[in-house]
Amino acid sequence: MCGITGICNLRGEPVDERVLGDMTRALAHRGPDGEGLHVDGNVGLGNRRLAVIDLSEAAAQPIASEDGQVVLTYNGEIYNFAELRAELQEAGHRFRSETDSEVVVHGYEEWGPACVERLSGMFAFALHDRSRRRLFLARDRFGVKPLYWLCSDGLFVFGSEVKSLLRHPRVSAAVCHEALDEYFTFQNVFSDRTLFEGVRLLQPGCMLTIELDGTGEPRLDRYWDFDLAPELGGEAEDEVRERFEAAVTRQLVSDVPVGAYLSGGLDSSSIASVATRSLPRLATFTGGFDLSSASGLELGFDERREAEALSNELKTEHYEVVLHAGDMEWVLPELVWHLEDLRVGQSYPNYYVARLAGKFVKVVLSGAGGDELFGGYPWRYYRGADGESREEFFRGSYAYWQRLTTDEESGALFNDETRRLIGDHSTYDVFRGVFDGWHNGFETSEERVNASLYFELKTFLHGLLVVEDKLSMAHSLETRVPFLDEQLVDLALRISPGAKLANLAGTSHVDENIVGKRLLYESSTADGKLVLRNAMAPLLPSSITGRHKTGFSAPDASWFRGESIDYINRLLRDPHAEIYHFLSRSSVERTLDEHCSGRVNHRLLIWSLLSFEWWCRIFLGGAVPDSVQDSAQRRRGVASTR
Repeated sequence: MCGITGICNLRGEPVDERVLGDMTRALAHRGPDGEGLHVDGNVGLGNRRLAVIDLSEAAAQPIASEDGQVVLTYNGEIYNFAELRAELQEAGHRFRSETDSEVVVHGYEEWGPACVERLSGMFAFALHDRSRRRLFLARDRFGVKPLYWLCSDGLFVFGSEVKSLLRHPRVSAAVCHEALDEYFTFQNVFSDRTLFEGVRLLQPGCMLTIELDGTGEPRLDRYWDFDLAPELGGEAEDEVRERFEAAVTRQLVSDVPVGAYLSGGLDSSSIASVATRSLPRLATFTGGFDLSSASGLELGFDERREAEALSNELKTEHYEVVLHAGDMEWVLPELVWHLEDLRVGQSYPNYYVARLAGKFVKVVLSGAGGDELFGGYPWRYYRGADGESREEFFRGSYAYWQRLTTDEESGALFNDETRRLIGDHSTYDVFRGVFDGWHNGFETSEERVNASLYFELKTFLHGLLVVEDKLSMAHSLETRVPFLDEQLVDLALRISPGAKLANLAGTSHVDENIVGKRLLYESSTADGKLVLRNAMAPLLPSSITGRHKTGFSAPDASWFRGESIDYINRLLRDPHAEIYHFLSRSSVERTLDEHCSGRVNHRLLIWSLLSFEWWCRIFLGGAVPDSVQDSAQRRRGVASTR
């Protein structure tokens, strides 16, 4: 696991090694164990290393083939690297390390760009093919590891994080107004844009190629996409369990300590249960909340008791962090600096838990992906189940996924200049574009539910994975996601919605803004993830497989009206707030008034407004948080004593 970056001067001028080094050091938090640079004329690759497999210098990056013609900078883990290594050795390739990254180098030598189709794991890498005069980038199937790029005026730069690109003297931060429109509609960005003008995020399952003897224009190709082809029902339960157990066991390979997040819910509990078979003293980590000022459904948000009970049963080494209302205020600037690419909802609780885990382990297992693959959000699918035509499906689903503002509301949220710059950009067209790879129908309830699952895998899960990567790597922590094991995913995509959900035609209408929506929905029907619940029954007590899970959410609806309101007013009611270069002050103040009065729950929008204010201060105004500067100085101090 690492941080990668690089430069390609498309007009042939040599790469400045000092600039490349500066870009690489911007990712020091992702890789505190080493730094490496490769410069060859107009191409430069940088790497910050987090040593997980093969801790020796033989695994240092960038790593090259024996003849030096293929050079790689790589971030990720290839879980089938041992099998591929054996195959490549039989073909005559010689290895000098035990790391999985060298398998990518020799795999490319043997199979060319098609090597990505053989890699099972999470990865983002850039490879300089010196003999063919080619720069080749690729990202894993599901988008677990991010890879950003910018091509402008003869310059191509890339990196694991946008902040490395911003260290290049010819790259500066400016707002992409189309992405801003997407973000304040969906609380996510569904296209390959980012909030940074010109900066793109290489999409999951895609490759980017630049032929250095050609035009220099990046060529994008997709090598994989989700294909939901339901053919299996409840009879798949045993195979689900077998593939899940194999996935968890496969992802325990490491030369450093491995831990797991544990909420007491189905997904994380299943992972911990299997992991403890191989790691008898597994470290587990949970976050809880001070609920003294919470109310209603929020009173069920603290999952520490359930996590502690399972920890006691599995005999794990268990650690907890308890969050209070003021904790958001203290961490938000640092969090936004690490996130950069704002997506999905409130993530500061996850940031604190990742910080806790990073104090004890270098690798942590996460339950991400279980809900999206097995139907864990049934209240979302009613839009697909109710629609009777393709257009009804699109209109109903689009209305639901406008998590922050509707088309009418977003027009009021933006100020006149921003609306002018957004122009005729259509978030509805962006939404429909997600389905360009959907080749199945919309005629039946099952087809429409599968279309909804396809959409979530491509958008909501992707947003969660981007955020998860930034949260963990901020603390030099590698997160692995066993539910996104290739073989388990292939099986899950072949299971019919009827085996995942009990009541396709009767799902309840639940507002996504409501904190505790899962509890509200499941109070009337508990039908999510049925095949997974049954598959895990031999591994876990019924109190877990049958439990109604709330998800990891803080009681922000109450906190944003109570203990956090002074902080919110201080930032957002300030007439000189940075967001008012883009947004309407009267619209923002109306949002705050409606939330504080209790008339409307705007917790998601308020979080996004706070995040965007700090994004503007940090990336447009240069206000790097003190905590980040202190960490950078400590790293430089450590480096100078080596």
